[in-house]
Amino acid sequence: MGLIKKIKSFFANNALKRELENRVRKLMPNRFNFNGVKTVGMIFDASNPEDYELVKRYVVYLRENAKKVKVLGYFSKKEIPALTYSKLEYDFFSSKETNWFEKPTTHIIDNFMEEEYDLLIDLNIHDHFPLKYVSALSKAKFKVGKYKEEDESIYDMMIDADNTQTLKYFLRQIDTYITMLNKPEVSLN
Repeated sequence: MGLIKKIKSFFANNALKRELENRVRKLMPNRFNFNGVKTVGMIFDASNPEDYELVKRYVVYLRENAKKVKVLGYFSKKEIPALTYSKLEYDFFSSKETNWFEKPTTHIIDNFMEEEYDLLIDLNIHDHFPLKYVSALSKAKFKVGKYKEEDESIYDMMIDADNTQTLKYFLRQIDTYITMLNKPEVSLN
């Protein structure tokens, strides 16, 4: 990581910590039941076409299980590919729609963060700050994401995923753990 990128990352993470201190989040009770989830927000890096197809298949699976799903995809390049188009359930943004500190600056992001999803699934395995920002400030009731010690205040459940693993592996781990939480007697505390 270059010096300028390290400086940007330092200031961006500090600004995010200050924003988090000023926010109060409505938490779900200390019990989580995946069967009771009605709305799901999902964020991911859409730059890889295979990952995009995998997310689309997982969204179909969630819908088959009576979940209403909204997906937010991020492209680390300045432009969103021409073949990618927004649908009712999918929105996309690119690095062009972030400020110097990589903070997203569009109404699409604001709308996504303001929605009180029952579950937010963060598939940000490559640690893109704009996706971390969305997760951190989302009003979702229960958040699941990749384990990183400094992100413990963001998520309610973190999955330890080796950086060498694929999105397919990470998504399989998330699905395994959240569906294990179907029994009402499972407590997160």
